[in-house]
Amino acid sequence: MAEFGFNEHHQKEVVNYMRFARSKMVLRLKTIDSCFEELKDSRLVEETFTVDEVKEMLDGLQAVVRGEVETELINTAHTNVLLLRQLFSQAEKFYLRLQSDISELENRELLEQVAEFEKTDFKSTNKKNQETSKPKLAPLNEGGVSELLNKEIARLQEENDKLKTRMRTLESQAMSALDERSKAERALKDLQKLQGDQQLAAQSQEISSLEDTVAALKGEYERALSANSASQKGLQDNLVSAKHDLLRVQEQLSLAEKELDKKFQQTAVYRNMKEILTKKNEQIKDIRKRLQRYEPNE
Repeated sequence: MAEFGFNEHHQKEVVNYMRFARSKMVLRLKTIDSCFEELKDSRLVEETFTVDEVKEMLDGLQAVVRGEVETELINTAHTNVLLLRQLFSQAEKFYLRLQSDISELENRELLEQVAEFEKTDFKSTNKKNQETSKPKLAPLNEGGVSELLNKEIARLQEENDKLKTRMRTLESQAMSALDERSKAERALKDLQKLQGDQQLAAQSQEISSLEDTVAALKGEYERALSANSASQKGLQDNLVSAKHDLLRVQEQLSLAEKELDKKFQQTAVYRNMKEILTKKNEQIKDIRKRLQRYEPNE
C-alpha cells in the first residue's frame, strides 16, 4: 500500500481492519440472502398471485432488508468510532492532537486506490497475516515523534523549574523589603517618641521652674503680708503680674512646642526617614506587580 505512505506495520493493521469489515459484510449479505430464500420458501407456493399479494410480499421483504441494512450501517459507524477511540487514546498518551478531513472520505480517487489495494495487496497479505493478527494497536516507539515529545516535555519542565525559582527569589525579595519597611517604621516611631520625650522633659522642667517661682513669690507675699500690711497691695500686684507671666510663658511654651514639631518635620533625619519609607513602599508595589505577572491562571 505504498500509495498511502504506510509502513509495513500500519499496512498490516489496515489489512486486519479490512478483513474484519469484509467478514461483517459477508455475514450481512448472507442474512439478506436468507430473507429472500425465506420469502421464496414460505410465500411462493402458488402459481398465480394477485397484485395485492405481490405488493404485500414485496413490502414485507423491503421492511426486513431495510432493517438489516440499517442495523449494519449503524454498527459500521459505531465500529469506526471505536477504532478512532483506540487511535486517539494512543495519541493522547504522547500529547498529540490528531485531525481528520471528513471531505477526504468521499474522494473517489482514494476510494479507487483502496478498492485496488483490496483486489491486489489484500489478497497477497491475507494469508501471510493470518497467524500474526493482533487484538490491539501497538504503541508508538521511543523514537521519532515520541523522542521529540519527550524533549519538549523536558524543556517545558526545565522552564517551569526556572519560573518557580524566579518566583521564590521574588518572594524572598518581597519579604526582605517588608522587613526593611517594618524596621524603618519602628525606627521612625522610636525617633518620634524620643523627640517627644525630650520636649516633654523640657516643658516639665520649665513649668516646674515657673511653679517654684510662683511658690517663692507667694511665700514672700505671705511673709511680707505678715510683716508689713502696708506692702500688701504691692505684693498682690506682683503676684498678679507673676501669674500673668506664667500664663504668657505657658502660651509661649505651647507655641514653641508647635514650632519645634514643625522644625522637626523639616529636619534632615525626618526627611530621610520619610524618603526611605516612600522608596520601600514603591519597591513593594513593584514587586507585587511582578509577582502577579508570574502567578499561574486557575
